[in-house]
Amino acid sequence: MTRRAATQARVSALTLLAFTFAATLILALSFIATRERIAANENAARAALIAQTLPAGSFDNDLVADTVPLTGTEAAALGLAPGAVAHVARKEGVLVARVFEVETGRGYGGRIRLLVGVTADGRVSGVRVVAHKETPGLGDYIDRAKSNWADQLAGRGMETRWRVKKDGGDIDSVSGATISARAVTGAVGQAVGVADQLAARLKEQK
Repeated sequence: MTRRAATQARVSALTLLAFTFAATLILALSFIATRERIAANENAARAALIAQTLPAGSFDNDLVADTVPLTGTEAAALGLAPGAVAHVARKEGVLVARVFEVETGRGYGGRIRLLVGVTADGRVSGVRVVAHKETPGLGDYIDRAKSNWADQLAGRGMETRWRVKKDGGDIDSVSGATISARAVTGAVGQAVGVADQLAARLKEQK
């Protein structure tokens, strides 16, 4: 190979290397930008879901970022793994409510996941079922998208007997689909209890 040919080969190799590097860089930057957009969209969707358990206009903070850690005992009471958190709603820096994720395996069709908002004075502000496998047209009435059954849980607190009336409690259920209501009612009652424990624990830490 002549010197000129060798030089051309090196130039071609360096050019190819530069193009490869540039293409890799573009792909990497595109991936990062896409990942950030996806994360932002996921956070926005999560925040919107959490907000459904709170009165409109009742908070002005970032519900996804503003959290308080739960103890292992508190998390277990909600059917969650260690490391779980409660989301905090504030208005002009003042605590308005806390929103808890709850999971119960007592549904007719299996596990049910919920979000439960509990106000600073210990009252349920809202309940949203976010995942379930209850029977369509029967047990799925626990879902706010299917019926307003869960509305009766709002405004209740520690004084409530968190059982369906069939079991001696205070909560109505639909005949023939009591299991679904029983599972959600018990889960919401657990959230109210954990909210009370958490409030007391944080007060002691001040």
